[in-house]
Amino acid sequence: MWFISEEAFDVKRFFLFLLSLCLATQAAEAQELWKLRRYEVAAGLGATSFFGDVGGFSNGENALGFRDISILQTRTNIDFSAKYRILYDINARFSFSGGLLKATDERGSNEGREFEAATTFYAPTLLGEYYLIKNRLENSYGFLRNGIKHTNFFGALDIYVFSGIGGMFYSVKGNEKLESHANFRSGGFAVVLPVGIGSNYILTRDLNLGLELSGRYALSDYIDGYTSQYSRHNDVYLYLNVVITYKINVNSVGENILSRR
Repeated sequence: MWFISEEAFDVKRFFLFLLSLCLATQAAEAQELWKLRRYEVAAGLGATSFFGDVGGFSNGENALGFRDISILQTRTNIDFSAKYRILYDINARFSFSGGLLKATDERGSNEGREFEAATTFYAPTLLGEYYLIKNRLENSYGFLRNGIKHTNFFGALDIYVFSGIGGMFYSVKGNEKLESHANFRSGGFAVVLPVGIGSNYILTRDLNLGLELSGRYALSDYIDGYTSQYSRHNDVYLYLNVVITYKINVNSVGENILSRR
C-alpha cells in the first residue's frame, strides 16, 4: 500500500508554495513592465481651423458649425510634448504649441464686410490623458526584449481622451478694414481650455505613430482681433495632428530583468 509520510507531504507543500510564489512574482512583474518606459516625448504637426467672429456663417445657416470648416481658413501648427505615466492608463502631459490661425469674410455670411485676420499664437498647456483602450504589447516580455509583435492590429492600438488648461499668447494682423474698426485688438493673452481624443499605433518598443483631434476653447472673443455685438460664444480653434512619440528608457534595472529572460 502506497502512503506519503508527513515529512514528504511537508516538502511537497513547500515546493508547491515556491512554485506559486514564482508564478505570482512573474505575473506581478508582467503587470509592471510598462514602467520601464514611463517618460515620453512627442512631436505633432498638423492643421488648424478657426471659428471666430471674422468669417463663418450665421447660426441658422450653419448646423453644428460644419460649414465654417474651410480649406481657405486652414493653417498649420506644431506641438511638442513631454509625458509622465502616472498609472498604466493615466498620463500627465506638458505641451507647448505654436501656429497660425486664419479668418476671412471671403466666404460666409459677412462677405460684404471684407474683414480678414491672421493670428500667430504660442500656447503652453497642462493636460491629463486617460486611455480608454491600452495596447497589449507594453506588458509583453517578447516585445520589450526582442521587439517581436505577436498580436493583431488592435492589440497594438491605444485610444485616449485628454483635457486640461493652458494659456495662449497671440498676435493679430488684420487687413485695413479690420484694423480700422473701433473694436480691433492686435493681440494679448487668453486662458485656453483644451479637450480632445487621440490614438497611437505601436511601431516599435520606442516609437508610436498617432493622430490627435483637439478642440481649444479660448476665454476670449478677440483671438481674431474682433468681436461682434451678435457673438454668443468665445473663439474656438481645432488641431488635427499627426504625432510621433518616443518612449525614453530610464530603468536599467528593469532592462536587466528582461535581458535575463
